[in-house]
Amino acid sequence: MHTVETLERLKDLAEEAGYTVRHEWLGGVAGGACEFAGRKWIFVDLSLSVVEQLEQLTEALSDEPAAAHAFSRRPKLKAAA
Repeated sequence: MHTVETLERLKDLAEEAGYTVRHEWLGGVAGGACEFAGRKWIFVDLSLSVVEQLEQLTEALSDEPAAAHAFSRRPKLKAAA
Protein backbone atom coordinates (compact mmCIF):
# COMPACT_ATOMS: atom_id res chain seq x y z
CA MET A 1 0.00 0.00 0.00
CA HIS A 2 1.30 3.45 -0.86
CA THR A 3 1.79 6.17 1.72
CA VAL A 4 -1.13 8.26 0.44
CA GLU A 5 -3.44 5.23 0.58
CA THR A 6 -2.28 4.49 4.13
CA LEU A 7 -2.93 8.12 5.09
CA GLU A 8 -6.46 7.89 3.68
CA ARG A 9 -7.07 4.61 5.52
CA LEU A 10 -5.94 6.13 8.82
CA LYS A 11 -8.15 9.14 8.19
CA ASP A 12 -11.11 6.78 7.71
CA LEU A 13 -10.21 4.96 10.94
CA ALA A 14 -10.01 8.26 12.81
CA GLU A 15 -13.46 9.19 11.58
CA GLU A 16 -14.79 5.76 12.61
CA ALA A 17 -13.32 6.44 16.06
CA GLY A 18 -15.32 9.68 16.28
CA TYR A 19 -12.74 12.24 15.16
CA THR A 20 -13.22 15.03 12.68
CA VAL A 21 -10.03 15.23 10.62
CA ARG A 22 -9.04 18.65 9.33
CA HIS A 23 -6.24 19.31 6.88
CA GLU A 24 -4.85 22.79 7.54
CA TRP A 25 -1.70 24.71 6.66
CA LEU A 26 -0.07 24.99 10.10
CA GLY A 27 3.46 25.90 9.05
CA GLY A 28 5.05 22.83 10.61
CA VAL A 29 4.49 24.05 14.16
CA ALA A 30 1.31 22.25 15.18
CA GLY A 31 -1.07 19.40 14.54
CA GLY A 32 -2.39 16.33 16.28
CA ALA A 33 -5.42 15.39 18.34
CA CYS A 34 -7.46 17.59 20.64
CA GLU A 35 -10.97 17.86 22.00
CA PHE A 36 -13.09 20.98 22.24
CA ALA A 37 -16.77 21.87 22.10
CA GLY A 38 -17.53 18.24 22.93
CA ARG A 39 -15.95 16.96 19.71
CA LYS A 40 -12.70 15.13 18.98
CA TRP A 41 -10.48 16.65 16.29
CA ILE A 42 -7.26 15.74 14.53
CA PHE A 43 -5.44 18.51 12.70
CA VAL A 44 -3.09 17.36 9.96
CA ASP A 45 -0.50 19.94 8.86
CA LEU A 46 -0.49 20.37 5.06
CA SER A 47 2.93 22.03 5.19
CA LEU A 48 4.45 18.63 6.07
CA SER A 49 5.37 15.87 3.64
CA VAL A 50 2.90 13.01 3.20
CA VAL A 51 5.14 10.76 5.30
CA GLU A 52 5.20 13.36 8.11
CA GLN A 53 1.41 13.75 7.86
CA LEU A 54 1.09 9.97 8.18
CA GLU A 55 3.30 10.06 11.29
CA GLN A 56 1.21 12.91 12.70
CA LEU A 57 -2.04 10.97 12.21
CA THR A 58 -0.51 7.74 13.56
CA GLU A 59 0.69 9.54 16.68
CA ALA A 60 -2.70 11.16 17.21
CA LEU A 61 -4.41 7.75 17.08
CA SER A 62 -1.79 5.82 19.05
CA ASP A 63 -3.59 6.13 22.41
CA GLU A 64 -7.13 5.94 21.05
CA PRO A 65 -8.84 2.64 21.98
CA ALA A 66 -11.71 3.26 19.55
CA ALA A 67 -9.25 3.56 16.65
CA ALA A 68 -7.52 0.33 17.65
CA HIS A 69 -10.92 -1.37 17.79
CA ALA A 70 -11.91 0.00 14.36
CA PHE A 71 -8.58 -1.13 12.92
CA SER A 72 -9.03 -4.66 14.28
CA ARG A 73 -12.45 -4.94 12.57
CA ARG A 74 -11.04 -4.10 9.13
CA PRO A 75 -9.98 -6.91 6.82
CA LYS A 76 -6.23 -7.43 6.59
CA LEU A 77 -4.53 -6.25 3.43
CA LYS A 78 -2.49 -8.72 1.47
CA ALA A 79 1.10 -7.80 0.72
CA ALA A 80 1.84 -7.02 -2.91
CA ALA A 81 3.69 -9.80 -4.68
